[in-house]
Amino acid sequence: MIRKLRLKFVAVCMAMVTAVLAVVCFAIFAALRGNVEDLSRQILHRVIQEEALPGGRKPEVGVEIGGDKLLLPYFTVNVWPGGGGNHTAYVTGGTYAGLEDTAELASILEDCLSRAEPEGVIAGYGLRYLRQDNGLYRKLAFVDMSMERRLLREMMGSYLRIVLAAFLLLLGVSAILARWATAPVARAWAQQRQFLSDASHELKTPLTVILSNAELLSALPLEERPARWTDNILSESRQMKRLVEEMLTLARGDRPASPAALGEISLSDAAEDCALAFEPVAFEAGKPLEYRVAPGAAVLGDGGKLRQLISILLDNAVKYGAAGGTITLTLEKTDRQARLTVANPGEPIPAEQLGRLFERFYRADASRGEQSGFGLGLSIAALIAQEHKGTLKAESGREGTRFVFTVPLSQMSRLNYKKL
Repeated sequence: MIRKLRLKFVAVCMAMVTAVLAVVCFAIFAALRGNVEDLSRQILHRVIQEEALPGGRKPEVGVEIGGDKLLLPYFTVNVWPGGGGNHTAYVTGGTYAGLEDTAELASILEDCLSRAEPEGVIAGYGLRYLRQDNGLYRKLAFVDMSMERRLLREMMGSYLRIVLAAFLLLLGVSAILARWATAPVARAWAQQRQFLSDASHELKTPLTVILSNAELLSALPLEERPARWTDNILSESRQMKRLVEEMLTLARGDRPASPAALGEISLSDAAEDCALAFEPVAFEAGKPLEYRVAPGAAVLGDGGKLRQLISILLDNAVKYGAAGGTITLTLEKTDRQARLTVANPGEPIPAEQLGRLFERFYRADASRGEQSGFGLGLSIAALIAQEHKGTLKAESGREGTRFVFTVPLSQMSRLNYKKL
């Protein structure tokens, strides 16, 4: 699918490029043709006025092309009218030899004199002519068009090579742009497939347990059905419900909340409430919780979602922190931002895995799969941070892992900070 999309992108781009280049080539050809024809006409007007040079030498007639003078073959003829419609013609100059009293010259003159236009082209002989009436006689000038056509072909050949090179260059650029433009689509497609695969895997286990227990229960009489199987069904159903709720939260989180729904919230109060709620949980897990919260940190946001973000970070620290290690929650204020940090000791997470911690269903190692949860918490936390125009990042080293949430302070909170 992505490959077809790229090919379609390149095809559309190159169709547009081809159309533009075709128009440009046509315009260049028309302009060159007009210029070359104007040069030929200038030569005709020049030679019809020039006489032979001293010593019988003929003037050289040509055009300057790229610093070189291109000589064009020409000849001039004086035609005197005679009785009975006969004419007497004399070749008076030019670069042609052996034209006098030839059938070819007679045919050329007959064709030229039969035309009403004083200037034109004799296509059969490849000549451009100019006729001038001097009263008693007519003077005709002819210039060979083969040089004109060759000049036009050579110049157009050069331009066509440039156009071809430009076409190939643009084809390469289009291929690169197609890959760049479809990269987000490819990532989204891959993420969607991974999401469906992971979600199916997560739903498969509780469904298997529910079905197995339900089948066992249905095979027994009502009075003999063990309560533990009913408890298993209830527990796994709740697990599935929680998974579906988290998936719905992520789906809704892809659509940013309207700014009108956000209000001024005390992040300090939210952090303290979450710390107090998790303090007994952390103590029971053998991982005491310490917290330092700066007062008066107010932000523009949704209080429920901010508490959810902090709870996710604390829950993650309790689950994956080293046994006996101390979990710390810190909230600091600057003149513009509030900085919330949740840290826990433990084995460092490799740098290449840190960025993937916020991917849906991702766990940094296989052992985490044994913990409760689905790997969606940090994804939800990242979406909440994004909704509040904040950032959430993970850092890990020998001292352990910490998550840092940074969010802009509200206008009132900034003013109070400056007064202090």
